[in-house]
Amino acid sequence: MSRQHATPEDYALIFEQHRVGQKILDDLVARFGRRKGAGKDGISRVLDTFEYEGQRQVLDFICSRINEANGVDDNADIEASFDE
Repeated sequence: MSRQHATPEDYALIFEQHRVGQKILDDLVARFGRRKGAGKDGISRVLDTFEYEGQRQVLDFICSRINEANGVDDNADIEASFDE
């Protein structure tokens, strides 16, 4: 049996177009999108950093798939202009 991968449009449908999906994504970001363990030192801080990065990668993946469905290129260079 062949496994079908979820498309960017699938991610957008679930997390943007359904109210419950939006609520779940907001909850995931609130729970896993910020660092914890402030004030820790040494190995505890290093371990917390690795845990945060692992959790953050999942959130970043979901958001990048939603962006892809909406035609946003997360890897595009952003040009900045400054008025002088």
